[in-house]
Amino acid sequence: MQHRSKVVLLGPQRFKPTLSSALRSLDIEGSLAVITAGWQEREGEVEELDEHVGFESTDLRLYERFDRVMAEDPELFEALRRRQDRLQQLQELYRVRLSHTLEAARELMRRDAPAELLPAERRSAIRALRTLDSGHLRRVAAIHQAFEENWKPGERPAVVREREEIAAVIDGCAGIAVAGGHVAVLLNRMRLFGIGEMVGDRPVVAWSAGAMALSERVVLFHDNPPQGRGNAEVIESGLGLFRGVLPLPHAGRRLDLDDPVRVALFARRFAPAFCLALDDEVRLDWEDERLIPVHGVRRLDRRGRVLGVSA
Repeated sequence: MQHRSKVVLLGPQRFKPTLSSALRSLDIEGSLAVITAGWQEREGEVEELDEHVGFESTDLRLYERFDRVMAEDPELFEALRRRQDRLQQLQELYRVRLSHTLEAARELMRRDAPAELLPAERRSAIRALRTLDSGHLRRVAAIHQAFEENWKPGERPAVVREREEIAAVIDGCAGIAVAGGHVAVLLNRMRLFGIGEMVGDRPVVAWSAGAMALSERVVLFHDNPPQGRGNAEVIESGLGLFRGVLPLPHAGRRLDLDDPVRVALFARRFAPAFCLALDDEVRLDWEDERLIPVHGVRRLDRRGRVLGVSA
């Protein structure tokens, strides 16, 4: 996929919004397409966003459009349901293997042993994690590819009609904003309607799940979730509008950044990508194939530290 000239990643926008200043820096005023499909039933509730930026945006309403397509094309709906069931089953199997592989890596990261023995064992454990993650991504990609080849959703009339309408809206906008919410729902809708191919050279501003969906791979993470075990898990590939960065929205709340073992393991597992915390007021630009930390960017490093990143 062609990589875009400008992608701006922001921290969460709920309590300390910075979208307005980002749009001003990009000279976007009055012609912004917004994607809020991750909000699901609350899609389109952009009054606060419009008030913040100072003009009315145009919500692409991908969630609503998806429901409309499913009602018109029940065969496609059933095929998508079967695909989703398959993906969920695969994810559950991956979690079983991940739990044991990750536990072994954590134990080795915490254990003391002779210096001539331990580093090699740790590297082997990290390789096992990476192999598991990459193999899972390949199997997920194969399911998506088989679906595309068998059903060709981009050629089905209901999808074609919605894509044409979306493209017409985007053509009249100077930029695109991608909000957060449920990342899998957001990515699913964006992929079905071909958003990645419609962006062109327009700047894209994204935050929270929006930033995750635009990345090369989507990773869910929470060291202390209300339920279940705190194992970061790979879900699938994202749209890939920027490279070499794993965005971590709400990292200060969801990750135990004071635990050097967990931080080091996370950074080593997902290397060579930079694991970057996207907390309040953070801004990170991807421009001309280059990473530009603008404000407040921190990265997780292989030695278990959380370091500030300067331009």
